[in-house]
Amino acid sequence: MSNLIDIQSQIEKLQKQANEIKAKEFNSTVQDILAKMQAFGITVKDLQNAKPAKGSKAIRGKKPAAVAKTEKTSKKAGVAVAAKYRGPNGETWSGRGLTPKWLSSLIAQGQSKESFAINAQ
Repeated sequence: MSNLIDIQSQIEKLQKQANEIKAKEFNSTVQDILAKMQAFGITVKDLQNAKPAKGSKAIRGKKPAAVAKTEKTSKKAGVAVAAKYRGPNGETWSGRGLTPKWLSSLIAQGQSKESFAINAQ
């Protein structure tokens, strides 16, 4: 059975091999992409404006920050949940799940949760 030092040495060697393979294949991959872009008339602007395909692993579950802040949805029902609390810097919380840090810190400072209720303002 190998000891920790042997395993770490193997990991290091494999990591070096992976980096070498990546470096060797990088230029050919870039050339392949450029050739396809020319064949289809694709520009860098097209790539920047392109919407990712559904189910793409690279972006699955990620939303732009602006959308993520304003959009609160219930995963179970797929229905938007209105924010019930708003912080001094515009943060919002629907009242579901764990209390967010911004509200927890304000409560710890002696303020009440109800003072941040949206309908009370």
